This record gives sequence, structure tokens and C-alpha cells, in this order.
Amino acid sequence: MFENLTFIQLISNLGFPIAITVYLLHRFEKRIKALEKAVGELAKLIESIRD
Repeated sequence: MFENLTFIQLISNLGFPIAITVYLLHRFEKRIKALEKAVGELAKLIESIRD
């Protein structure tokens, strides 16, 4: 995760909206990966039921 100093430097260099976007994308990355995994497992389950 970002350290406070790095996050403050990011805000000063890129601007507040861009810093918030980067933070949120970083935070939601794990959730997106978990959703991808769940969709893959669901597709396998549906395929096994169809056979």
C-alpha cells in the first residue's frame, strides 16, 4: 500500500482526481480478480452440468 509521503507526493504531482482514481483501482484489484476466479469456476460448473 502507499506510504503517506508517497501518497502526498502523488497528489501534488498528479492532482487529486487522478490520485483518488489510482488508489481506488489499486484497492479494487483484489475484488476484480476474485470475481474473475468465481466466473471461471461458474463456467466450469455449468459446463460439467451440460455434459
